[in-house]
Amino acid sequence: MERKTVQLKNRVVASFLVLTIIPVIVTAAVVAVTLQLQTSKAKQQYGLQTGYETLYDNSRQLSAMADEIYEEIQQKAEEQSEDLEDNAYLNQLNERISTYSGFLVVRKDSDIYYNGNSSASDSVVQKVLPAFGEEDADTFVLLESGGRYLVRQVDFLFSDSSEGSAFILINTNQLSPTVKSWLFSMILLIILLLALTSSLVSFWIYRSVIIPLNGLKKAAQEIRDGNLDFSVDHCGITEIDDLCSDFEEMRLRLKESADERVKNDQDSKELISNISHDLKTPITAVKGYCEGIIDGVADTPEKLDRYIRTIYNKTIEMDRLINELTLYSKINTNKIPYTFTKIHISDYFADCVEELQLDLQAKQVEFTYFNYLTEDSIVIADAEQLSRVINNIVSNAVKYMNKPHKIINMRLRDVGDFVQIEVEDNGRGIAQKDLPRIFERFYRTDASRNSSRGGSGIGLSIVRKIVEDHGGKVWATSKEDVGTVMYVVLRKYQEVTIDAEQSEDTDRRGRNGNSRAGEGLSGTVRLRGRNRK
Repeated sequence: MERKTVQLKNRVVASFLVLTIIPVIVTAAVVAVTLQLQTSKAKQQYGLQTGYETLYDNSRQLSAMADEIYEEIQQKAEEQSEDLEDNAYLNQLNERISTYSGFLVVRKDSDIYYNGNSSASDSVVQKVLPAFGEEDADTFVLLESGGRYLVRQVDFLFSDSSEGSAFILINTNQLSPTVKSWLFSMILLIILLLALTSSLVSFWIYRSVIIPLNGLKKAAQEIRDGNLDFSVDHCGITEIDDLCSDFEEMRLRLKESADERVKNDQDSKELISNISHDLKTPITAVKGYCEGIIDGVADTPEKLDRYIRTIYNKTIEMDRLINELTLYSKINTNKIPYTFTKIHISDYFADCVEELQLDLQAKQVEFTYFNYLTEDSIVIADAEQLSRVINNIVSNAVKYMNKPHKIINMRLRDVGDFVQIEVEDNGRGIAQKDLPRIFERFYRTDASRNSSRGGSGIGLSIVRKIVEDHGGKVWATSKEDVGTVMYVVLRKYQEVTIDAEQSEDTDRRGRNGNSRAGEGLSGTVRLRGRNRK
């Protein structure tokens, strides 16, 4: 199932919307709920029947807050008006009113009898107070000392029958306790809401961005320490997932490179070990025959000639091993030198077969050559490297023959636009499970290849490399205890008409020693199977 990803910019936009829209929506909901609760509380506490205006109109609540003292003063005015002439009692009332940010004033006729506000002079207060007999409604006054005051008035008569008025003045510039409680709750809830929203968004961004980045940081440290056996997980963010994919690809390539380097080191060690083993045998033989000549063991011309021929054959074998080692190093660096030319395949193999017959007869191997080509076909190839291909295949066949009567058959066939070369032997064969890997470097099988028989272990890998560089293909079929058939296919050369500019470009590419087959032609070819020195 394909994993869905989100772009980082979309997450940033989402985070911005969460930090702006959600707090606004939730705050509005909280305001509505708390406003309803505080309004209900104010109605219940102060007996108000109005709605939300009780929170923004302080006068209603402040007036309701003063009702208790107002009713007490009314009762005193009706029953015990002499108490309103007692300064001690008036001070007590003024102290109670001051809790509502107000003060008490008592007027006798036109003079101020008692002023509970030390910051406002009697004359200032006297100017704004309503006249005797205007106690039916609440009024609002402005004092020069500052502030807007709600005035509640109770008229009474002094003991000497003078007109008296008791005034409760409450500062309306203050917030009522209900509004204060509501505002405090709102501020606290908004702070908690913003803190919670920010925490959730921060945690979301941390999990989405910081954790994957920490994973990449840890992966970089693993690579720095040489540990490549881990994987980089995706997080669901497009940009970071792309980075993770690139990082994982880099890790895999580094691991592949490291594994290949280790394998190449092992292959090089095995190659050195194999060639050292193979060189030891001919060197020992050369040494023994040389000692025999020095000691006079070869005391007849015939024996001396045999010793010298044996030494010569052993040096040729050592030279072949050294050439394989040199060619192996060129294969690793992809610097095999090629000189591609036109080759008449029938003439080339006639000359090649002649030399093969001499070599195989000396090894008591029956060799048969069949040419089924219907015409004189031409291929583009390097004569020397193509000879190396045939010699490696034949040598490999001879090396692993296990029958008394050894047979090798070579056939040339015409297969459309290609020439097919077949080399068949009656050796021990190759197991089917090993057949696909016999062209790998240093691959050995219990049935057909083992180090006890010697050999560098790169003969068939060299064959595949050269054939593929010629634009051809090589493969094998085999049956155990019956034999093996090696197939090499090369494309035929076909004349084409090109203009002068293309011809010049083709010749230029042909002069490049590392050109592949068919890219250009240069020089001439001697029709021979192997170089003679």
